[in-house]
Amino acid sequence: MVELAPSILSCDFSKLQENLEQTKDTPLKMLHIDVMDGLFVPNISFGFKIIEDIRDKNDYFFDTHLMIVDPIRYIERFAKAGADRLTIHYESCENPLEVIKKIKELGLEAGITLKPKTQVDQILPLLREVDAVLVMSVEPGFGGQSFIEESIDKVRAFRSYIDQNDLSCKVEIDGGIKTTNVIKVIEAGCDEIVSGSDIFSNKDIKGQIEKYYKIFADKTV
Repeated sequence: MVELAPSILSCDFSKLQENLEQTKDTPLKMLHIDVMDGLFVPNISFGFKIIEDIRDKNDYFFDTHLMIVDPIRYIERFAKAGADRLTIHYESCENPLEVIKKIKELGLEAGITLKPKTQVDQILPLLREVDAVLVMSVEPGFGGQSFIEESIDKVRAFRSYIDQNDLSCKVEIDGGIKTTNVIKVIEAGCDEIVSGSDIFSNKDIKGQIEKYYKIFADKTV
């Protein structure tokens, strides 16, 4: 079954836990947490305190996307805060494999991602080492952007490589995903779908999550 990972970046932060309560009693298993430092991307989001504060009240897998420079500096702190997976950018550090190994040593899942202009073949060798590869279908740093259609080709390329090499790495996509276009990324080979504004900007958050899972179920029948 395809999994949904709503991005809390699109929550109303004055009502963060109230928004998250509306995700409960659905098939949802994951939350996507975007961490930005204002250096790797031109925006700042939130850090350890937010993750710590929502950890105790939400029994979800915390899929944490680090859009930060030199992420190895903070791996232990994110683990302590309650992250379950840490996904790093290929472009954010000199030695991504070193960071991946550090993440795994702490008992977390590790993910790798790439900006839209970075070529797929640059990170293919790392797919043997990670639990997930995240395709950015918008430029990282801001929510609410339009989907980059060329991202579909990256999804297909990763799916093909993973299947041909019998790897366990999942394919995730993030950026501009809506109920109106999610089928095509599933058809391309995605296992995990990140969606932000299409969920948390909806008046019926729970109903929107259930709509995604109905699409997933219908597509996989």
